[in-house]
Amino acid sequence: MGWRSVIITQHAKLTYTMNMMVVQTRDGINQIPIEDINLLLVSTTQAVISSALISKLAQNQAKVIFVDEKSNPVTETVDYYPGARKMKKLVKQVNWDKDRKEKLWTMIVNKKITNQIKVLENYHLNTQTVYDELNQLELNDCSNREAAAARKYFMILFDKTFVRRNPCAINAALDYGYAILLSSFNREIAINGYSTYLGIHHCSEENQFNLASDLMEPFRPFVDYWVKANEKIKELAPDIKYGLVELLSLEINFNGKKTLLTNAIADYTRHCLTFLSNDDCGLPEMEMSLTNEVPNNAFNDNV
Repeated sequence: MGWRSVIITQHAKLTYTMNMMVVQTRDGINQIPIEDINLLLVSTTQAVISSALISKLAQNQAKVIFVDEKSNPVTETVDYYPGARKMKKLVKQVNWDKDRKEKLWTMIVNKKITNQIKVLENYHLNTQTVYDELNQLELNDCSNREAAAARKYFMILFDKTFVRRNPCAINAALDYGYAILLSSFNREIAINGYSTYLGIHHCSEENQFNLASDLMEPFRPFVDYWVKANEKIKELAPDIKYGLVELLSLEINFNGKKTLLTNAIADYTRHCLTFLSNDDCGLPEMEMSLTNEVPNNAFNDNV
């Protein structure tokens, strides 16, 4: 399993040879070991990639994300037959216990709102109205406190006139960061042998990533925190994209230990899936916090 996030931002030809990804640009040729790559973001429509390279990246369980003409993530690779996939896991997933799904979703919403409160506290902003929503949380969030808390949270974090769906640079950055998070969860779900289609709360027939949409919720505030630190942005420039991708390499405190965000996602996803599939397993731990300030413009590899 790889560890590097590679971003392609200019006209390039991407090919495979001798266990290496070969990147040819006007500036020269770079070679990166396939086994090192965790995520390849082709952040341009001016790149050509060979089927042999896509195949080898899939075999190495690396995620490949492609963008549209506006440089927004638009599609990603999803392995057909990951090594860990077994029919009995899919059968279990279809028959996940309703009570367990409701308990896990309640805990996910609780942790998401708790982490949103931590973000507000880090910026010395008022948290009372969001706390009020958290205190009203019920089993399976039947009264939809998640949505109510989010609406108040974003208006406090950015501006009282801020609307999450309005087109602006902040929303573009949030969407970009969430897309990177989503692909990371899709990768971990597939590695563990489960389907991304079948969620525990999200159930849209048009969303092939319902389960990842569920599990990623407590991690969204890490993206919010970073975007708040860069809220003066005027557009979704390359350095903003690099910083959002690099969040996967952010060091955080997770269940009492320091680890990279990408490793925390892997551990958390595995424990959530185990809880849903094993009657003898207790609810997963979800304690997470920042160890230091989120970096602004750091990134692993940029071509």
